[in-house]
Amino acid sequence: METAHTDVPDRRICDQARLSRDARFDGLFFTAVTSTRIYCRPVCPAPSPKPQNVRYYASAAAAEADGFRPCLRCRPELSPGNDIWQRGDHVIARALKLMDQGVLDEGSMEDLSARVGLGARQLRRIFVERLGAPPMAVHTTRRLLFAKQLLTETHLPVTDVALASGFGSLRRFNAAFQLANRMPPRDMRRHPRGAASDALTLRLNYRPPYDFDAILGFLRTRALPGVEAVDDTSYARVFGPGNAPGWLKLTHWPGQEHALQLQLHCPRPAMMLGIVAKLRRMFDLDADPLNIGDVLGQSQVLKPLHARRPGLRLPGGWDGFEIAVRAILGQQVSVAAARTLAARIAQRYGTPIATSLPAGLERLFPGPDALVDVDLRELGLTSARANTVRGVARALLDGRIDFRHEQPLDEFVARWVELAGIGEWTAHYMAMRAMSHPDAFPAADLILRREAAAGGAELSTKALTTLAESWRPWRAYAVMHLWRNASDAAHAKAATKGQR
Repeated sequence: METAHTDVPDRRICDQARLSRDARFDGLFFTAVTSTRIYCRPVCPAPSPKPQNVRYYASAAAAEADGFRPCLRCRPELSPGNDIWQRGDHVIARALKLMDQGVLDEGSMEDLSARVGLGARQLRRIFVERLGAPPMAVHTTRRLLFAKQLLTETHLPVTDVALASGFGSLRRFNAAFQLANRMPPRDMRRHPRGAASDALTLRLNYRPPYDFDAILGFLRTRALPGVEAVDDTSYARVFGPGNAPGWLKLTHWPGQEHALQLQLHCPRPAMMLGIVAKLRRMFDLDADPLNIGDVLGQSQVLKPLHARRPGLRLPGGWDGFEIAVRAILGQQVSVAAARTLAARIAQRYGTPIATSLPAGLERLFPGPDALVDVDLRELGLTSARANTVRGVARALLDGRIDFRHEQPLDEFVARWVELAGIGEWTAHYMAMRAMSHPDAFPAADLILRREAAAGGAELSTKALTTLAESWRPWRAYAVMHLWRNASDAAHAKAATKGQR
């Protein structure tokens, strides 16, 4: 048996995961079979090949670069992403985030490497060493796998599939698809699984355990009427632009599959890949619970909390400016009070949607251009908060700050705290929600300092920061566990009081 790349789990672990079809390793490596020239997910239900015919790869792109084609049975396009390389400040993570944003669709390798501060040759070498394929191959494979999912699960026309997967030319798409899959795109349509309807239905897989209910609970208490609709089983949202609005809805995938079901109405196919990438980040679908648990489980404070909720994930946000406004409004007030103020802003200054949308979705949250010159005090904001919102809007429009996902955490925080009204807590909260940074840590948070004390005297910000050093690079997950523990305790106390 051969391991084709160094950055895969230990060979014995790969063997065991493959033979047991362990979903916890789905997407962390791929299995290629030399006798069939096909590569699969570790969970593939096909009979196990002979050990001497098996190779392990760190990425789908690496397997395809060696001439293997994706399995039609287990469908590698459904694998969760590998969180090791998609999150944090590593140069590969930063480059992958830029690729998600379409940098290679419109730019070159030189543009990508410049954005991460390396030469093109050096970036290529790092990708090949760690992922087994150069950036352009990784980028192309991801687009083709998304196209394969659209062809398999929907009735979207092939031309729209090409646009949705980032190909500006149908001819280039057909040629690339034929090369990777040994068949033209139309052959995937012989037995389409999708039903013709206004909205597409796609499967978004994750590695178990995954606590979808906890994410819904977190988002439900913060949902903005008209912009979002969150209940016990689903999350729905409207998105722009205002002249061609779309909507989406996420629920559990029916049955026992480790997946969410996405219903997506997107008038502009070219937006689809970016929307799916954003949702995967927002709902933390690419996290590796085993990796996170290995770190948090070493802490006496966090070990029992993680054992109680091993599938707790990091809930992100849809839009950076929206999260920034929410964070400013949430300074020193309750979640409910901040939500009320944010809802007023959305109702007064958000863009109404004229077309028919599902119930509860009717407007877009305003952008910085809509709030830069308005007086928000009439909506109940203090002068300080109103000035901070306007200052942030102006700084975003001027380009002094931004939500570029490739920037390191320290750089992001340093730039934001230079603005009046933005402190370390707010900057880290924004990094946690808007950037989905796994190591963001608002150490000044009162609830965190109380919960981390584990019944003892409330910790100082400095003491908590020191304690949390051993939680890196997953401090944001520690935040969610501590907040959730405080919430559970408050609910239990309220329930006990109500029984008296």
